[in-house]
Amino acid sequence: MPIVIGAKPESHFQDPLGLLTDCHRRVEGFLSVLSKVANQAGGGALTQEQRAALETALRYFKEAAPKHTADEEQSLFPRLRAIDRPDLHEIIERVAALEKNHTEAEADHAEVDRLGREWLSADRLAENDALRLVQLLAKLSGHYQSHIAIEEREVFPAAAAALSKSQREAVGAEMAARRGLPPAP
Repeated sequence: MPIVIGAKPESHFQDPLGLLTDCHRRVEGFLSVLSKVANQAGGGALTQEQRAALETALRYFKEAAPKHTADEEQSLFPRLRAIDRPDLHEIIERVAALEKNHTEAEADHAEVDRLGREWLSADRLAENDALRLVQLLAKLSGHYQSHIAIEEREVFPAAAAALSKSQREAVGAEMAARRGLPPAP
């Protein structure tokens, strides 16, 4: 990934909430790539650049994005639920809705992946499939816009305030393990 002057450096496993936020930027970026390719090529023959972009974005959502969901659902959210404080009850309700969003997005991503793989294989998509792909990507873009806003404006700040340092470190260690990496020093 190119270096951007003035860009925030990537977070590390000692800052799992920062890593989750960084991942949101990747989700937004790869979704934008998919939308751009789908809108530009309209289901027609792909240029080499479009083909490479489509393959990379599909791979991201197939391989990396599920780890992000697991980071939240298996590591972060259970720890928030375990804290019995009245000021977190509304956040816990938000978390339940976010988990439902994850399930809904997963089905849409499966269809995007199927259509994208078909496009890569045949180098063309039927007109109705090309339209469906554009619609799915627009739906996912709207979904992620609101989903990410709730996580970054409400859930992550609440987690930063409520979780102890050792709990945050445990989340980071689990995130690293999911990726086959050693935990942060």
